[in-house]
Amino acid sequence: MNVHPGGMADLVRRYAWEATPLGPMSAWPAALRTTVDLILGSSFPMFIAWGSAHTVIYNDAYVPILGSRHPAGIGLPFSVLWSEIWDETGPLLAAARDGRTSHFENMEVRLLRNGYPETAYFTFSYSPLRGEDGAIEGVFGVCHETTSTVVSERAQRGQAEVMRQMFEQAPGFMAVLRGPGHVYEMENAAYRQLLGGREAIGRRLADVVPEMVGQGVVDLLDQVLRTGEPYVGRCERFIFSHPNGREEEIYLDYVYQPIINALGEAVGIFVQGHEVTGQFLARQALLAADHHKDQFIATLAHELRNPLAPIRAAARLLESGNLRREQISHTTAVITRQVEQMAHLLDDLLDVARITKNQVRLQKEAVNADELVALALETSGPLIEARKHQLRVVHHDGAIELDADPVRIVQVISNLLSNAAKYTDPGGKITVETRLDGDMCAVSVRDNGIGLRREALRDVFRMFSQEQSALERSEGGLGIGLALVKGLVDLHGGTVEAESTGVGGGSQFTVRLPAARRASFSLCPEDPVREIRVERRSILLADDNRDLVDMLSQFLEMQGHSVVKARDGLEALTLARTVRPDVAILDIGMPGMNGYQLAQAIRKEPWGVNMLLVAATGWGHDDDKGRATASGFDTHITKPFGLDSLEALLVERRQPALAG
Repeated sequence: MNVHPGGMADLVRRYAWEATPLGPMSAWPAALRTTVDLILGSSFPMFIAWGSAHTVIYNDAYVPILGSRHPAGIGLPFSVLWSEIWDETGPLLAAARDGRTSHFENMEVRLLRNGYPETAYFTFSYSPLRGEDGAIEGVFGVCHETTSTVVSERAQRGQAEVMRQMFEQAPGFMAVLRGPGHVYEMENAAYRQLLGGREAIGRRLADVVPEMVGQGVVDLLDQVLRTGEPYVGRCERFIFSHPNGREEEIYLDYVYQPIINALGEAVGIFVQGHEVTGQFLARQALLAADHHKDQFIATLAHELRNPLAPIRAAARLLESGNLRREQISHTTAVITRQVEQMAHLLDDLLDVARITKNQVRLQKEAVNADELVALALETSGPLIEARKHQLRVVHHDGAIELDADPVRIVQVISNLLSNAAKYTDPGGKITVETRLDGDMCAVSVRDNGIGLRREALRDVFRMFSQEQSALERSEGGLGIGLALVKGLVDLHGGTVEAESTGVGGGSQFTVRLPAARRASFSLCPEDPVREIRVERRSILLADDNRDLVDMLSQFLEMQGHSVVKARDGLEALTLARTVRPDVAILDIGMPGMNGYQLAQAIRKEPWGVNMLLVAATGWGHDDDKGRATASGFDTHITKPFGLDSLEALLVERRQPALAG
C-alpha cells in the first residue's frame, strides 16, 4: 500500500486498525489496500465502508463534509459516524452490498456535524467493492456536497418566482415580444384582459390583434427594433374589435422598450402600459363642464341684462314726470313683467342648487293629475296664447290620483309647456296627455317645434345643456329648466325621457311618476272670491336698500298705512321704541344690527310682544326660515316679492288685539 504523505494519509498510517474489525493494515486484503490508496490520492470527496460493520476510511476532500466529526470519525462504523441519517443511508449501503449501485443528486439530509442541526444537500453514488474472490466486501462512496449550489439556485428561483408573480400581478399591462415578427413570449393578467382573452403566446401580434395593423402599431414596433430607441405613447386612441363584432374605443399610456442582447442588438420589445380611458373621459367631461360653465355665465349675464335694460328705460321715463296716466300704467307694467322674469330665473337657479345639495323636502299629498296639468297651464297659458299655438289636452284614463308634491309637479309640467311654447314657431301645435302606465302616471308634452339632434337627446337634461338651434333663438335661456325638471322628477322616484326624430321634427317629453291609481274622488269647486278689507296699520320698514324702502313705503302709504323708514338695525330699534308700530318689515342683512338681533330686541320689550314681525330677505332656504322663526319673526317672505304678496300677507296676518 502506497500511503501519501500528510493529512489523511498520515492519519491512516498511524491509526490503530488492529482495534477495529479491519485488523492491522498488514492483514488487509489487496482490494482494500488498493482502494484506500486510490481515495487518498484523489482530490474528490470519497470514502470506503468495509466489511459487515461498514468501517469508514475517507480522504482529505471528505474532511469538510464531516465538520467537527473529524478526525474522530475514522475507523468508526458508518451507522455510528452518521447515526442521524442512518435511516436514509443504511438501505443504500445494503443495496450496494447486494450488488446494486445508487446515485442521487442534491439529496436533502439533516446533519449534526457541527454541534447543531443543519440542512445539507449532496450528490453521491454508492458502488459495491469486491474482494479477490469476487465477493462483495464493502461499499465505495463518491460524495460531493452541493448545499451552497442548491441554496443559491433556490434563492434565484425564489427571486425569479417573485419577479414572475410581480410581472403577472402588476396593475399595468405587460408583454414581451420577440423577433421581427413580434411573437408573444410573455404576457401578464392585465395584458390578457386587454386582449379580451385571446390566445397570444407563440403567435405574432399581427395575427392576435389584426385590427392593430391598420392603426400603426406594427410600424411602431418595427421602428423600435430597427433604431433601438424606445417609444412612449401618451393617451393614444385605439379601436379593439371583440370576437362578437363589437368595437371598443380605448385610450392607453404605454412604452415600447427595446430588449438589447450582448451584441447591442435589439432582439425584442418589452411592452408596458396602463389603460387610461376612464381618466381621458373624466378629463373630457371636466373640459366640457368648464365649457358649459363659461357658456352658462355668459348666458346668465345676457339673461339678467335683458330685463334690466327695459327696467332702466322705464325708470328714466318715470323720472321725466311728463307721462300720461296710460303711459305710467304701461311703464310700470313693463317693470313688473321684467322683475317677475328675473325672479323666475333666480328661483330656478336656487331650486337647481337645492336639488344638487339634496336640500329639497317634498310635501307629498294625494293629488289629481288633471288638476296638476290645469294649474301648469295657468302658468304657461299666457305664453302659449301669445305665440298663438294650438293646444290640445287629452286625459286617456279619466281621473288619475297620485302621491306627489303638487307645487313641484306643477313646476315640472309648466317648465315642459314653456319650453314647448318657446321652441315652437308661432301657430304651432302642443299636446298634453295623461295616462296610466302600470302603476305610473305618465304625463307627455309633445310639440312640432325645432326638435332635437340624436346626440342632444343624451345630454338634454344635463345642467347648462342647450341644443344649438335653441341658442340661436331669442328664447335661448340658461339651459337649467330641463335639469330642474329631471331633478324634481328624480326626487319623486320617477323618470323623464326626451324623444325627437331630429332637427325640425318636434319633441316629446314624458314624465312618469309612481304610486298612481284611478281617482276615487271628484274635484270640489273653488271657493267663491271674497272681498277682504285691509286694516290700516302703522308699519316700520327697515332695509339698507334705499330704493326698495322708498318703493315699498310709497305703495303701503297708497294703501292707507302709516309708514316709518330706517336704513339700519340700530335706527330701526330707536324708531320702534318711539313709534311702537303694529307691523315691522325687517331686512336680515343690515349694518349695525342684523334683522335677527333686531327681532330679538323688539320681542324683549313689552310693547313688542304682539307686534307682527316680517322677515323680508333674499335668503329663502328652510334653514333661514327656521332661524327667522327662532329669532321671533312671525313670518318670512323671500325677495324679490310682489306687492300683491305683501298686501295679502297684511290681510292674512291680523294683529292680535291688545289686552286693556
